[in-house]
Amino acid sequence: MTDRRSHPLIPAPAGIQAGPRLSRGTGRGNRRAVAFLLLVATIVLFCPRAHAADNALYAAAKKEGEVVWYTSLIVNQAVRPLVAAFNKKYPGIDVQYSRADSGPNAIKVIDEARAGRVTGDVFDGIATAPPLLKAGLVEKFAPPDADKYPAALRDPEGRWNALVLYFLTLGVNTQLVGKDEIKGAQDLLNPKWKDKIAWSTAPASGAPVYVGSVLQTMGKDKGMAFLRALAKQNIVNVEATNRTVLDQVILGQYAIALSIFNHHAQISEEKGAPVTWLKVEPIPAPFHAIGLVKSAPHPNAARLLIDFLLSQEGQQTFADVGYLPALPSVPAKTPQLKPEAGGFTANFISPATMSANIDNWVKIKNELFD
Repeated sequence: MTDRRSHPLIPAPAGIQAGPRLSRGTGRGNRRAVAFLLLVATIVLFCPRAHAADNALYAAAKKEGEVVWYTSLIVNQAVRPLVAAFNKKYPGIDVQYSRADSGPNAIKVIDEARAGRVTGDVFDGIATAPPLLKAGLVEKFAPPDADKYPAALRDPEGRWNALVLYFLTLGVNTQLVGKDEIKGAQDLLNPKWKDKIAWSTAPASGAPVYVGSVLQTMGKDKGMAFLRALAKQNIVNVEATNRTVLDQVILGQYAIALSIFNHHAQISEEKGAPVTWLKVEPIPAPFHAIGLVKSAPHPNAARLLIDFLLSQEGQQTFADVGYLPALPSVPAKTPQLKPEAGGFTANFISPATMSANIDNWVKIKNELFD
């Protein structure tokens, strides 16, 4: 910690003279007293500044009166509890939300910008950010808590930050797959699983992302060799959500689901369904990214909402309603669902990575698995 008694740019706190350090003969009680006073002085010097900044943003947000949030979160599970928590902390700001999948949300923002009638202030989604970044429709904004997130979960240019995480793992029917039958990706190549593996074809959270994660973690040559071998297993393409594929596995239609959300399997397992998720790499980890729309009509309210959602309090609200918070210091309701407590490695896929590679991943998936 900086010694504020002698620092040339920081005046000594009231009641403490700037000068040399305490001599060896100074009593322990005096040292504790001085340390306490230094702590108090630090709080006095710096906390008001932080509170002043928060208060100024809140005041500006209240003048705007509302914020429009384009989200792909589940309304009853997440959006309403989050809005309630935000309004409790920051009354006087009306949060208008519009729920749609990532693609439609991105299209809406782009269409509004082209028409010169920007309505949305805040966006989130797994696949919302890439097209908006490409179109130049994301405003740079680094929230105060951004540095609490790993570099892989925030844009170095400050245009987006991870909001909640998803881990795409194997989901297996425990009545059809033995406990130790699948320990690694190579076990999926066992002939007994031919015609018994299914996956969703959804680009941002299904087969293409699994293909990309294989290539990223195994390398191009080994990855392509594995994918060609996997294709011989006649993987079943399901044009539906990951949740639908998992439900089909639970019913016994398939033994294995590739790339399902591990928290979906956990929820079903806790309810007694014959299903579990496996820590078999690669584990793709796309995530909800949140950002500020360029030329947002309510920029201060938008910044305040983003600040809240990425704060410890906002992230804890996500955990409370069953989502996996992106902030590492906030555990999931079931901690083992996140790498820190679950003991597994995930391959985080950022909006920039998704944007640059998704077309190629879709192409490879179609060539090998259709």
